[in-house]
Order: sequence, then structure tokens, then C-alpha cells
Amino acid sequence: MMLRETTLPQDDALPAIVAAGSMVIGGLGTALPGRRYSQKECWEVLKASPNYANMSSPTRALMRRLLSGRNGIESRHLAVEPLAEIFDLTPDAMQRRFERHAPPLAARAAKDALAEAGIEPAALDAVIVSTCTGYLCPGISTYVVERLGLRQDVFALDLVGSGCGAALPNLHMAQCLLGSGDCERVLSICVEICSAAFYLDDDPGVLVSACLFGDGAAAAVLSLEPPGNGNRCVEWCACGSEIDPRHRDLLRFEHRGGMLRNVLTTPVPDLAAQSAERVLDRVLSETALSRQHIGTWIWHAAGRDVLAALRERLKLGEEDTRWSAGVLRECGNLSSASVLFALRDALAGDAAPGWWWMSAFGAGFSCHGALLRVR
Repeated sequence: MMLRETTLPQDDALPAIVAAGSMVIGGLGTALPGRRYSQKECWEVLKASPNYANMSSPTRALMRRLLSGRNGIESRHLAVEPLAEIFDLTPDAMQRRFERHAPPLAARAAKDALAEAGIEPAALDAVIVSTCTGYLCPGISTYVVERLGLRQDVFALDLVGSGCGAALPNLHMAQCLLGSGDCERVLSICVEICSAAFYLDDDPGVLVSACLFGDGAAAAVLSLEPPGNGNRCVEWCACGSEIDPRHRDLLRFEHRGGMLRNVLTTPVPDLAAQSAERVLDRVLSETALSRQHIGTWIWHAAGRDVLAALRERLKLGEEDTRWSAGVLRECGNLSSASVLFALRDALAGDAAPGWWWMSAFGAGFSCHGALLRVR
């Protein structure tokens, strides 16, 4: 576990100013591909594709249930047009899809975050980009530097391999850079072109993945200074992580035929809930807070079954997962960007100020959590 040492008051009174040395989210930005497809549209295009003719009867039945049933997802934004392009599953086509869409989507989210923070690109000292759905060398961060016109001496870092939980390690890295004194403002980006990592075979986990994930990017501007733009102040107070390699094979990417193949197994929802509870309880114990102090919960929108497992494990209600359920409903699982979409919606919505908990989990098996104070 990684925990930022800090002493927090046990009452619910919010401070008038942000404590010195605490990382603050000064601006959030998100971006989605222009085309939004309903699950019903995906089903109709699948039926007309050559892939459908080669599927077994059980696979066809499962795909119909996933795309036509009630699984918490109504639509997804995918970086393809027309939608039939999604079934070009050759390695070269998938790589081109990632190369074409990941850099501009990351840059769009970053521009929105900078605009909300009210700072110019030249004021950034570092940019950190996380992704797990493709690979570029030089990394996506260099494309962001170019598209945003960042300084040539900006520190550019690409983090790969963290899966759906990557947003929080990314933000923790930003905190370390700020705490070192080497940086005053850091840009954090998560961008996923999940449609560049779809795979189809008769494995139920692979089929669920193809019907679950969408494309998107999210970005945050981070500093040690409270925002001067009138936005709600989001202070990063403490964080924790857990990695258990014993469960690595239950949720991961593997390579087959030159393509990424998502391994998604049935124990994942319960595993996510158990890990999330352990990380939460460790951080709360070290900060002298309890679950009753948490007024808003920001979860990775991993899927309907994962959110249900979290509610059951932590004795939460539907209201406690509504921000994540909203992202899932409108966008599907956006992998590492999901949790920042949920945070954006909670900040823009009627979520009350106070203590918030943000958590994401994914490949590894890994789980991360952060205690936020919002006013």
C-alpha cells in the first residue's frame, strides 16, 4: 500500500483553505469519439457481419443477450465510422485505429482540463499519460506535447500495463512530482481506444469484453495550489494500493495472433469488491476516519456486476454507485478513464462537499483508492 502521511481532522468541518502541500485537482477534461452507438445498433451490425456467420449457436445467443438485454449499458462511443469497421479485427487495422485516435482524443481531454483550470499549456511542467489498449513509441505523451504546444523541456512520461485501474497510480505519480519540488503543475491523462483491443472467439469473457468497453479519454490538471477559477476544490488527501499477482490470470491482456485479447473471468466482481474494501479500510484506519465520513463514492464503472458486488460487500445503496452507473450507462466501461468521468459528473452534479472516496481496480490483480476532500 502507498499512503501519503497526513493528519486529518475527525470532524466534518471543511477547511477554509487547502492545507499546504496537498495536491489539488484544478481542472478536469473529458473527450469521447464523435459517434455514439446504441447497444441495439451494435447487435444489428454484428448480425450482418461475416463474423456472425462463423459463430457457434451458444456464442450467438450470448452476444444477443449482452447487446439486447439489460446489462447497465445503453450506448458506447467507438472510434469507428461506419460501425461495421469495428469487425476489421486484423492486427494492422487495430494498430492503425489506436494510432489514429489515441493522440487526438488525449489532446482534446487535456485542452478541456487546461481550459477549466484557467492555465496556459506553457505553464505545465510535466505530462503523464496512461493507456493499456495500444502501444506507441515514442509514446502518446510526445503527441500531446506537440498538439498542445507544450514546452520542449516538459517532463513527458508514459505509463502502460496498469489496466482499468491506471488513473490513480497516474495521479499518485503526479503527487510525487509535485512533492519533489521539480514541478508546479502536472497534466495527468488516461486515454483508451478499447475498440483497438477487441477480440472475438467463443470464450464468454472475451465476448463480454467486446460488448462492455467503449473509447474515451480524461485529463486532470494538478498542482499544490487551490483553484483560482471558482471551481469546486478537490484535495487529494491520502491514497492506498494493493497488488496481488496470485490473481493475475483472472483479469489481464494476452496476445493471440498479433492482437490483444482481454481475459475476463467470473471471479472478478467479487475480487474487485474484496480488494476495494481492504484498500478503503487501510486508508481510513490510517487517517482516523470511518466509512460513515464518506459522503460520495467514485468507483470505476467496470460493469453492472462489479457495481453490484461493491454495494453488497460495502453495504452501499444504489445512490452510492450512481455516478459510476451513469458513466457505464452512457459510455460503457472506459477502462482507465472511467473513474475520472465519474468524478467529473459528481463534481458537476449535486454531490455534497466533504469526504469523497475514489477507487479503481484492474489487471494485476490491482486495486487503488484515494481519499478526497471536496468543497
